[in-house]
Amino acid sequence: MAENASLAALVRCCLREVAGPRGQVWAAGPYLTFRLGGSLLRVAASGGPALRFDDPAERLEHGAWHALSLDHLVRLVETELSSGPDPLSGTSAMSAKATPGEPPRAATGNEEFAGQVAGSRAAMGVLLRARGRAAAPEDPWLASEQALVFGHPFHPSPKARGGVGWERYAPEAHASFPLRLLGVREDVLASGGDPKVMDALGQAPPGYVLLPAHPWQLDLLGAELAGPLADGRLLDLGDAAGVAIPTSSVRTVYEPRIGKCLKFSLNVRITNCVRKNAWYELAAASELSGRLEPAFADLAERFPGTRWLAEPGHRSAALGTRLLEGLGVIVRDAPWEVTGPGVTPVLAGALAIPGHGTGDSDVAGAIRRDPIGWFGGYVGHVALPVFEAYFRHGVVLEPHLQNVLVGITADGLPIEAIFRDLEGTKLVIGRHDVSDLPDLVASAASYDAARGWNRVVYCIMVNHLPEIAATVARTAAHTGAPTTAHSADELLRELWAEARARIARYAAEIGNPLPLSDLLAGAPLPAKANLTARWARSADRDAGYVPIGNPFAGVPA
Repeated sequence: MAENASLAALVRCCLREVAGPRGQVWAAGPYLTFRLGGSLLRVAASGGPALRFDDPAERLEHGAWHALSLDHLVRLVETELSSGPDPLSGTSAMSAKATPGEPPRAATGNEEFAGQVAGSRAAMGVLLRARGRAAAPEDPWLASEQALVFGHPFHPSPKARGGVGWERYAPEAHASFPLRLLGVREDVLASGGDPKVMDALGQAPPGYVLLPAHPWQLDLLGAELAGPLADGRLLDLGDAAGVAIPTSSVRTVYEPRIGKCLKFSLNVRITNCVRKNAWYELAAASELSGRLEPAFADLAERFPGTRWLAEPGHRSAALGTRLLEGLGVIVRDAPWEVTGPGVTPVLAGALAIPGHGTGDSDVAGAIRRDPIGWFGGYVGHVALPVFEAYFRHGVVLEPHLQNVLVGITADGLPIEAIFRDLEGTKLVIGRHDVSDLPDLVASAASYDAARGWNRVVYCIMVNHLPEIAATVARTAAHTGAPTTAHSADELLRELWAEARARIARYAAEIGNPLPLSDLLAGAPLPAKANLTARWARSADRDAGYVPIGNPFAGVPA
C-alpha cells in the first residue's frame, strides 16, 4: 500500500507540473499516456482533476507495458528535471526564483530528492504497521483527524518528516501522549491575547507561569534549554496528567482536560516546511482572532452553519528568538465547542478518502440517496462562505482539506463548515488597515488581492472540491445510487454542473465580480507546484502555481 500510494502521488505531480505543462500528456481510452525522462508511461485515471487511479502506472519497454516502480519513477523525474526544459517557459534547466503565477525554477540536480521520496514511503509503512497495533480514537472527530495515512495526493513526499522517534507522536499511528509542563519565570514570560486556559493544565510555583510543551520539541531543542533550566528562568515540572491527542497537522494536539487545541512549534521539516511558530505568527494569531470576529458573525448570519476556531492567545518564553519561537504555543478553540446539537465535526480530508468518511456510514447512505443534492449542499456550506469572506469582507481563508471540518448530521448530511488555522488566514491589503502592526506581523496577517484570490481558488477549486467530488461520484456510482448518470465520470459532470449553478447564483447576488465570472467561465486554475518546490528546495511560502483545467469548462451555463 505504501509503494502504490507513493507512486500515485508522484505520478500526479508529474502529470500536473511536468508532463502536462510541456504538452506531453495524451488521453487514450481509460489511460493518460505521458512522456517523462525519455520514457513513455501510462495510468488509468478517473475522477477529473483529482486524478484517481485504479491501478499503478506502467512503462513501455520493448513494445510491452510493465509495472512502474516508485524508484524507477524517481530516476525518470531526476533525469527530466536535471536536464529538461522549464515546465512553463520551455527554457533549459530550472534555476531562477519563481515569479507570481509560475512554479519556482529548480536548480539542476537535487541529491536530497530521492531520499525524501523514499523516506515518505518508509514512513507510510511505519504508520500502517502502527495502526494495525493501535485503536482509533472513539471520538469520530479525532478519528477523522488521524485518518490521513497517505497525506497530500499531489505531493512527491507527502509523509516526509525529519527527526527521529516521531512515530510515538504521529496522529496517523493513533498516538496519544502527555504534554510536558514548564514553568516560565514571570520576568521572561512572553504572551499575547488571552492564553490563561493553559493554567488549568497544572500548577506553577510562585513567580512562574505554566507553559505546556510538546515532548518531541523538547527533545529537538535539547542543549538549548540547558542554560535556562540551570539558572531557573525555566523549570521542568514533569508530565501533565492525562494525555493529549495529536490532530492531522502533527504539531497541533487536542487537550481533553481543557477542551482546547494547542498548536506547538516543531523544529523538524514535515513535507515542505519546518513547523515552527515564528514570533510574528504568534503575534498575528491573536491579532487576527480579534479582527475576524465581526466578519465571522456576519458570515454565520448570511450562511447559517459557518463556524470558525479562534486562536485567542499564545504563550512562550523571551529567551532569544530560537526559544521564543521553539517554545511558542497557540491556544485554539476545539470544534466540539462550536458545532450545533446533533452535529458531528469531521475533517474534510477524511471525507475525501474513498471508503473512510464515505464507507459503510451515514454519509455514504446520504450520498447514495442523493449524490447531487449532497454535493450541492456541501458546496453551499463550504465554498460560498469562503467567497463571501473574500468579496464582502476582504478576508482570505485557507480552506484546504486539512483546514476545514464539516459538520455532519445524524443522517449523513453536511450542514456546517468549521474553518481553522489563522496562519493561513489573511486580510486583504487595501480592505484592512494593518499599518499599526509591526512590519513582519502585518506581512504574516495580510495578502494583496491577487495573491489572496489565487490562494482561495487553489484551496477550494483545486485542493478541496475535486477530491470530495471524486469520492462522491465513486461512492454513488459503485453502489447503484439513483441518478441519471451511468458511470462515476458521468456523475462527476453532473456534480460539477450543480456546483457551478450554486456558485453562479451566489455570484449574481453580489454583482458578478470579475474573478468569479472568470472562474465560472472555465478559466484555468492555479495548482500549487509541490514537486517543483521540493526539487528547488524552496520554502513552502515560495511555492509557485501551474495552470490546470477548470472543471467548470464545458459545463452548460
